[in-house]
Amino acid sequence: MPDSTPSPKDSCYQALKTAILTLELQPGADLDEASLSAEFGLSRTPLREVLRRLAGEGYVDLRQNRGARVSEMSHTTLRDFFLAAPMIYGAILRLAAENATPAQIEELKTTQARFRKVLQQGSARDRALVNNRFHEITGEMAGNVYLLPSFQRLLIDHARISMTFYRPRDAAMARSVDEAADQHDQIIAAIEAGDSDAAAMLAIDHWNLSRHRIELFVMPGGLDLPLGAPPRAATA
Repeated sequence: MPDSTPSPKDSCYQALKTAILTLELQPGADLDEASLSAEFGLSRTPLREVLRRLAGEGYVDLRQNRGARVSEMSHTTLRDFFLAAPMIYGAILRLAAENATPAQIEELKTTQARFRKVLQQGSARDRALVNNRFHEITGEMAGNVYLLPSFQRLLIDHARISMTFYRPRDAAMARSVDEAADQHDQIIAAIEAGDSDAAAMLAIDHWNLSRHRIELFVMPGGLDLPLGAPPRAATA
């Protein structure tokens, strides 16, 4: 059997990706390349390859003569997040319903089963990571070379924001999390049925479910622009 042990480069990539998604590495934090080299047994060249991969996917920024840092979450990027999220999620799920393979649908179902499990006994970190993987799979289903990079970048900030959403502070938040899981099931059903219109509608419902809670914790003062998706009649 082939050795399934991840390489030092793969281990470094996955560890940094996870730390960024779960806020163990805060937005805007500088990355200590010397420490990373020592921790993962990487010389400068393979470490820089890992960092370039992460930069290409939107996890880090590479600055000339200043090293790498975790992608920021500024007022500007969050404004863009709120504007783009419903449009991108809708397009992704519409394409997912049109293009998903049976193997991808089975993986989505398996991930949803894991999500249900971590909702019962997992941490906020576990919940955010499994939810992120659920949506990553829908992006893979969509398979659009132009849309996928934007979707992947969106998921990074959504996962970071979701560290609050998946640590419910009251009964209403807990109900919202349960409803999100129910919507995952509906999304799977629409994709499996090839119903692109239903999948796109569910994307809007799914976004609107979390939007209000995200606003409360990320932008308590509100934004000076309309949030969320346009009315459904405008998207028909």
